[in-house]
Amino acid sequence: MGNIMLETTQILTYVAALSVAAAIPGPGMTALVARSVSSGSLTGFAMLAGLILGDLTYLSFAVFGLAVLAKSFSVIFVLVKWGAVIYLCYLAWQFWTADHQSLNQAITPKRKDLFTAALSGYTITLGNPKTIAFYLALLPVIIDLKNITIQSWSVILVPVTGVVLLSVGAVFILGAIGVRHVLSSKKAQRILHRGAATTMVVAAGSMVVRES
Repeated sequence: MGNIMLETTQILTYVAALSVAAAIPGPGMTALVARSVSSGSLTGFAMLAGLILGDLTYLSFAVFGLAVLAKSFSVIFVLVKWGAVIYLCYLAWQFWTADHQSLNQAITPKRKDLFTAALSGYTITLGNPKTIAFYLALLPVIIDLKNITIQSWSVILVPVTGVVLLSVGAVFILGAIGVRHVLSSKKAQRILHRGAATTMVVAAGSMVVRES
């Protein structure tokens, strides 16, 4: 079996960089907070699962050089990009037009709601310029990708990435749940939802400009 180990310094540097990148407010965490406030922690964690899956997708692209392969199939790459842009704009419209919700009632999301939240998280990550820059530009500086094997990717990088993002995301979700009472007013929810909508539009616009 091939060597699955990475240098401890590389792993620690990766954990630190990923933690900081995840903690910096962006489209993903903004939407996560808004969804957690309006729909509860279970829906929030479903969205977080989608966000993590999106990160793992870009991690895999970087590790296995699939970014180059994707550019070889430019038509598919463009379709995926515009699909993400359109969906981000759709999410922005949903947030902008969201109605005021009573936060005093117990929320029991349906399976469809959880799937939709996860899909939203995944799409937001695919369209997040910060995520793209981290995995396709910064990651190769932190870790020598030429020495990464399938074993080191599956045994080290994937679990470490999942744990870091789950930990950071959980802090945002629990924090959002903790201040739900502050956001019970119609005005507070409008500010939160429209802030999330604006972030979605900015992310979509950045994705278009980046590839233009």
